[in-house]
Amino acid sequence: MNEASHQRWLALGLLGLVVALIIFLVIVPLVSMGMDYHEQKQELAFRLQRSRQIVAKKDSVKENIERIKKQYQAQNYFSTRDTEALASADFQKFIKSAISQAGGQLTSTQVLPRTTDNGFNRVTVKVRMSCDIEALRSILHEIESSGQIMIVDQMDIRPVRGRRNRKTRQVEPNSKMNVNFQVAGFMRKNNE
Repeated sequence: MNEASHQRWLALGLLGLVVALIIFLVIVPLVSMGMDYHEQKQELAFRLQRSRQIVAKKDSVKENIERIKKQYQAQNYFSTRDTEALASADFQKFIKSAISQAGGQLTSTQVLPRTTDNGFNRVTVKVRMSCDIEALRSILHEIESSGQIMIVDQMDIRPVRGRRNRKTRQVEPNSKMNVNFQVAGFMRKNNE
């Protein structure tokens, strides 16, 4: 191999090295950036299409909301009374009726201060009564199955001690219990 041939191979090698450097330093980053931009474009196009679909459903969603509001107002889940006093009187009357029908004995009811909960006035009545387990089950079932939403909270059940038999000096068993609990019902705020 002569000197000229050797220089040609060296020049071709240097040219190849320069071409490779240009490819790796310029073309590969440009292609990579182009692919990134293409992926971003596809993602944005997908989001735009999804947003258009959501906007297209806007009218049907509004109609559904209005329909649900009408159904909500037609159902008696909440007290329809204008004042808290009338609503609490209704709750007390309902509870008294449920207790007497179940065979329990109402000791007292007390209306607790009203609270506002998610746009509704919460009317709470504290109840004290005595009954047996079957009557308690019946009372709780009556509260649960009423048309209005009622929440039983802070229930405290204590057995009533039986009487001592004078002859045997033994305490006779008693199925009665003293029961304290709160019943909360709701009324629409500002009579909505």
